[in-house]
Amino acid sequence: MFANVSLGKWARVGRITIAAALALVVLAACEEQQGGGGMMPAGGPVEVSVVTLQEQRVELSNQLPGRAVAYRKAQVRPQVSGIIEKRLFTEGAEVEMGEQLYQIDPARYEAAAANARAQLQRAQANLSTAQARETRYKNLIKEKAVSQQEYDDALATFEQAQADVAVSQAALQTAEIDLRYTKVKAPVSGRIGVSSVTEGALVSAGQSQVLATIHQMDPIYIDVSQPAKRILQMRRQLMQGKISQSESPGVRLILDDGSVYEHEGQLQFSDMSVNETTGTVVVRALFPNPDSLILPGMFIRAEVNEGVHDNAVLVPQRGVTRDREGNATALVVNESSEIESRTVVASRAVGSQWLVESGLAAGDRVVVAGLQKIKPGAKVNAVEVGTQGE
Repeated sequence: MFANVSLGKWARVGRITIAAALALVVLAACEEQQGGGGMMPAGGPVEVSVVTLQEQRVELSNQLPGRAVAYRKAQVRPQVSGIIEKRLFTEGAEVEMGEQLYQIDPARYEAAAANARAQLQRAQANLSTAQARETRYKNLIKEKAVSQQEYDDALATFEQAQADVAVSQAALQTAEIDLRYTKVKAPVSGRIGVSSVTEGALVSAGQSQVLATIHQMDPIYIDVSQPAKRILQMRRQLMQGKISQSESPGVRLILDDGSVYEHEGQLQFSDMSVNETTGTVVVRALFPNPDSLILPGMFIRAEVNEGVHDNAVLVPQRGVTRDREGNATALVVNESSEIESRTVVASRAVGSQWLVESGLAAGDRVVVAGLQKIKPGAKVNAVEVGTQGE
């Protein structure tokens, strides 16, 4: 009897437990239908935030990597051979064009100049004698006092003496030039680097070793590399009238620490050929550098103005997503307050927005918040949060 009572008791408990579990399942389903799990609430349309697109004038620019290049770079080399007697500059200092940097022992060149000067004096003395003889014979031949052969010999001696004087003058000039070259001078103004020689070093004319290098850094060049594909695209857009030339063809620099360089530069030229290895074209800009803040070889990012888009349509980046195929899409609220999905083609980023080429137009209301609660065809309550004000 006790066994039957226990079995009946446990059967009733099991039925109660099953009923309670079913009630919990039904309650959870009801809660899910009432707004859980991203489903539409039964109370009405979902509220979403939208931005109304407008056409606007946009200055198009592009950040490109670049390197600083000295405005002038001169390698100082000796033009005569000899021993360095003095170094007359401080390494790392500013030097002026024509300022003496080194003194090469001039003794041998002074002697050569003196010898050339004496040779010239001898030639000039011989010229005077030959000229007097030619003049005298010229008068005597008119009186038949000398033969024609004698006059011809006198004339030839005079002309040879003139040639000897010219040769001696050239030799003296060469000797004096060599003597001047014993004073090694700065070919340009700028900052001079490390000296590779010291006093007592033997140097030779035309040697490959550089004595020192001078960089002129104010102004300074910035060479940036721009993809050839991008240049082609810009030129096509200019030809088609999609963009126009910028009124301010200036260039800004962004330094390694993220700061913007205070001086604006100007484009100088674009290279005429494409680098076959990198597929880029070098564009050169010129910048003031009064404080020598930019040094040759420094890596810099340059922001180059490419043109002006007068009727640009920009869409906030947070309003554009990717579908399963990887296509860019945006959800738009139409006139019936229903959601439409648009495939968007964007050419580039402009700040926190995309520049739209197709798929969206001025006046479209693009959803920028609440995307996870809606799908195409759903009714929504659109709340305007701005017009391109991001």
